[in-house]
Amino acid sequence: MKSPHKSPFNVIVIVAALGYFVDIYDLILFSIVRVPSLKSMGLSPDEITNVGIRLMNWQMIGMLLGGFLWGFLGDRKGRVSVLFGSIVLYSIANLLNGLVTSVEQYEWLRLIAGIGLAGELGAGITLVSETMTKENRGYGATIVVSVGVLGAILASYIGRNYDWHLAYFIGGGLGLMLLLLRIGVYESGMYQNVMKSNVAKGNFFHLFSSKERFIRYISCIAVGLPIWYVIGILIFLSPEFAKIFLSQETRDAMPPGELGKIAGNAVMFCYMGHALGDFSCGIFSQFFKNRKTVVFTYICLTCICIPIYLFQENSSLFFLFSLCFILGTASGFWVGFISIASEQFGTNIRATVTTTVPNFVRGSLVLMMALLNLFREDLGFNLILSALFVGVLVMTLSIVALFGLKETFGKDLNYVEGEIAEPNTLPH
Repeated sequence: MKSPHKSPFNVIVIVAALGYFVDIYDLILFSIVRVPSLKSMGLSPDEITNVGIRLMNWQMIGMLLGGFLWGFLGDRKGRVSVLFGSIVLYSIANLLNGLVTSVEQYEWLRLIAGIGLAGELGAGITLVSETMTKENRGYGATIVVSVGVLGAILASYIGRNYDWHLAYFIGGGLGLMLLLLRIGVYESGMYQNVMKSNVAKGNFFHLFSSKERFIRYISCIAVGLPIWYVIGILIFLSPEFAKIFLSQETRDAMPPGELGKIAGNAVMFCYMGHALGDFSCGIFSQFFKNRKTVVFTYICLTCICIPIYLFQENSSLFFLFSLCFILGTASGFWVGFISIASEQFGTNIRATVTTTVPNFVRGSLVLMMALLNLFREDLGFNLILSALFVGVLVMTLSIVALFGLKETFGKDLNYVEGEIAEPNTLPH
């Protein structure tokens, strides 16, 4: 008979996967409705680009703040409490996004939505990792991430075919409906053991108390940077890139206003690739019993795809969207990246790490955009060269960081992060 305080792992995987599905829907939706929503507020094309970048930055700053909040609560109050609290916040925020009438309202609500969105993935992956066996937990993470990224495809379909107000209402409604599935989900046994101990829990600054631990943490963040470089720059700005890439014949054949809708298709094809990439990355990691080598392979594929994307000329829409799919597949190692991060640290700080690391990666988009604008506006480079220089920096940091981390496949996670480099093991 199952303990009343332990949820079956398959229920946890389903709940985490559907939660991440709604999380990605809401996270990506702004990229798709950016142009029509800002155009409805009377902004010019140049204003749409600049204000759109600012709104995306507000969202990412919210995710940084939320990463601290939900990570702390995940280790102090429990992973399940975060699963409930985060989805309530971002669902309500996205319902209100559908009612905005000014840029100022939009900024505040993207900030609040970002705070809410920050908690979903970290809490879900932490709970899955601590519930499944060390040999098979990679399958659980693969299911969560692979199902979750499909939310971007739904967001793309809704955002392209329905009014942007309705698209936000649907996202908020899906989140509130998902709350019903979370009733009855309990904490992992590992976390309950830590709760009974006197070890410090959820102390973010503990990550900085030793040089080794700090480098380990920063390296985990750096590994994931290429993923959001692809999503946040190459795909988010696809309408701007398309003006450069597409042939004159293709542009002439497009209906008025169609160029601004390219982001929806670009996101859809990119995330279709992400779904394939994440699924294959997870399966390959399990098959080869190695995460680092598989993630390194995907990073190298991304390095190859970036210049092909940036230096295409006289392209058709088919070729552009095909490259978006290929880029998405190559950079679809989110499951490998998040698994490596989650498995690097002890149970008393695992939720903090697994929540803050992906949100620092997402939040790094603020710095990437700042660098892009520095190259483009202050140094006079064009958009293509600016994006290339940012990409070279990001890929270099990611590869160097990956080689500095230890392989974690099959690692026993039932330990706490102590003051020494080697963790103190908890009794089973």
